[in-house]
Amino acid sequence: MLVSTSAAAPASAAPAPIDWAACGEIGGECATIKVPVDYADPSGPTLDLAIGRLKASEPDKRIGVLIVHPGGPGGSGISPFILNGAIAPDSAMRKYFDLVSLDPRGVGRSTPVRCSADVVNESPLTFPANEAEYQAWLAYNAKLSEDCREHTGATIDHVHTTNAARDIDSIRAVLGERQISFFALSYGTQVGQQYAELFPGRLRAMAIDSNMDHSITSVFRYLQTTTEDLEGSFKAFVRWCDSTRACALNGEDVTGVWDGLHDRAAAGRLDDPATGEPITAEQLRLTLFDAMYDPAGSWFDLASHLKTLADGEATARTTAKTGKTSKTGTTGPRKRQETVGYAYPSIWCSDWKWEVSGFEQLDQYRKRLERLYPHTKLSPFWSDVLVCLNWQGKVSNPQHRLDITGNPPTLLPKARYDVGTPAAWNYGAARQIPRTTVLEYDGVGHGQYRNSTCARTHIETYLTSLVLPPRGTRCAAEYPDRPSATAKAERGPLSPTGRPLH
Repeated sequence: MLVSTSAAAPASAAPAPIDWAACGEIGGECATIKVPVDYADPSGPTLDLAIGRLKASEPDKRIGVLIVHPGGPGGSGISPFILNGAIAPDSAMRKYFDLVSLDPRGVGRSTPVRCSADVVNESPLTFPANEAEYQAWLAYNAKLSEDCREHTGATIDHVHTTNAARDIDSIRAVLGERQISFFALSYGTQVGQQYAELFPGRLRAMAIDSNMDHSITSVFRYLQTTTEDLEGSFKAFVRWCDSTRACALNGEDVTGVWDGLHDRAAAGRLDDPATGEPITAEQLRLTLFDAMYDPAGSWFDLASHLKTLADGEATARTTAKTGKTSKTGTTGPRKRQETVGYAYPSIWCSDWKWEVSGFEQLDQYRKRLERLYPHTKLSPFWSDVLVCLNWQGKVSNPQHRLDITGNPPTLLPKARYDVGTPAAWNYGAARQIPRTTVLEYDGVGHGQYRNSTCARTHIETYLTSLVLPPRGTRCAAEYPDRPSATAKAERGPLSPTGRPLH
């Protein structure tokens, strides 16, 4: 249940009361506050911003408010962090902070961007193979953007990340806090970076895990960095399987198995033995990509899946990846509804402007990447570029180098290879944020708070005590040595089209 309070106080005003209501089954409280649609017109129209809170479990030791921002763009913060306990009850974050999260503007419970379900489901799903497919992408993007505007209204022009960062300060103000601590993963790190640009003195501490780099303007550089870490992650998976007896492909030529499967898929000769449906090269790469987010929860399943395909045996996982499914990981047709919440392209394409001369240029990029990264070819994050070409909306928050002064020390955990936010992005962000300590995790994965017990300890120590790890600190890779009955594969968040989000 979400209830509304009259207004979110601007930074200079007295905080308005919040009518919190119990939500979820772990002691959460939820509310809705009003924030300006356009912060340049603070007395103009407002939108509903849904927030949630878990109070510090040890209130006598309470440090303050910790804002936990979700990834995406398009991910909910209330569902995982407030309703479902994504941060464990015994963590320092839960003990010593009022943990506060939100559904960002345009997302979920917060005045969502809505689009016709039928139009969303028309989305192309593959990198264009020719001029006709490229033109189809351009036409579709224009159609989708116009449809989303029709169903959403003027709010669609104001869902960019600068406003998302200002929303964080509206939350701080309405809570009556002079300063906040901030923790975020993936796309949420961009919100934190821009919050530090706008309000550096209102941050007590900031830990940003698996970082975006919003200064990248080159299309090729964007595609190259994402594919570089997919290739590196794959090679790490091969080394793990070679040294792990319980891996289904242990003792085999894992690289050869993968390359053979990919060649068959690219030639249209890889089918699901259970259904006879083709598995495309795009789908096969997406399966690999998904598994690289969370090695502990996914790598044993990935190895078994690849062996099954190579041996021609069917599994439920194979069926979930066939051409007749929606790529969301569920089988069967997508339930039709008049409109669907679909914030990703509206937010993303307000933040990123890509200069592409046409299909020929994109095709040259693809061919160059296939030569550089012969096993994985092209990261599924090509979609981050394609979805914005011919998008009919203003780029209100285009790429730029961060301009931050007066911020507190910042902790930036990163992985050796991260398909969601590549290593190069993290180093790029660290160079733009003063007083940043990079914490190196020598393994593969996205979200080091989850993937590394070492990184988790350093993150919680810093947020609670403001003690950073010594510069040069490294956390060893943590990979599973046997399948776990309790391990659950966690993929990156998905848009309604099945495209991965950050």
